Amino acid sequence: MLSANSDKVLAALAGQGITARLQPLAAGQGVEITAEGDDSGAVRAVLDDHFAPSDMLLTRRDFAIPRVFVSDMDSTMIMAECIDELADFAGIKPQIAAITERAMQGELDFAAALVERVRLLAGLPESAIAECLATRIAMMPGAKVLVETLKAQGCRTVLVTGGFHQFADPVAEELGFERVVANRLEVADGKLTGGLVGPIVDSTTKRAVLLEEAALRGPDTPSLATGDGANDIPMLEAATYGIAFAAKPKARAAADGWIDRGNLTGVLQLFDISQDDWVWE
Repeated sequence: MLSANSDKVLAALAGQGITARLQPLAAGQGVEITAEGDDSGAVRAVLDDHFAPSDMLLTRRDFAIPRVFVSDMDSTMIMAECIDELADFAGIKPQIAAITERAMQGELDFAAALVERVRLLAGLPESAIAECLATRIAMMPGAKVLVETLKAQGCRTVLVTGGFHQFADPVAEELGFERVVANRLEVADGKLTGGLVGPIVDSTTKRAVLLEEAALRGPDTPSLATGDGANDIPMLEAATYGIAFAAKPKARAAADGWIDRGNLTGVLQLFDISQDDWVWE
């Protein structure tokens, strides 16, 4: 789905031997391009060549409003990486942020990188979590509208993150998510121990949660996942619609769609949900 300026795309697709047609979306927020054939890679390449940055969703099936929505948190639903901001209170943000970036790019094993970063936080006062939440963590523009609108459309909403319950629980409450799956920082005597409580939530967990939630709602339940990093790829690939938001290259390449330009309400536009039906409160 693209802006109305799509004639160049149709000509480029024709040059690749791909027959396509377009029609405006009912909500008037873009157009739908239907291409005949199975060469989705060629279609994607043409779209990227002619519309970058762009907000798009590619699918081989008729669009359906998702009944399950599972999302990453850091740099997707919020405008920060919690562990990096928390590390700033310990005076080691550059050191930890460098590890985070490599993990999100898919250059490091996520679980090992998480354990290493959390270990470096040992001794930090627990009070730093509340201060970090209050001063460093802002919701991503459009996040609450996206969550509440999908719920109003009959969608189950789940926040699943490799971050921490101490951040994810209040974020989920503010945005309206109905379930939270996250790691938990271990605290003893008012300080972080440098350890975690319970099994690590990683990319395997994210995928499993999406499949579990979809299965509970019956066969062929349309599901939506959003994320930005390599740790989100299995979840994005398992969803009916995997949308990468302002994502790292590997996550964007693995997704069915992407939001490069707008905020999270762009997801609603891709599903042709009229702004009259968006939930703003």
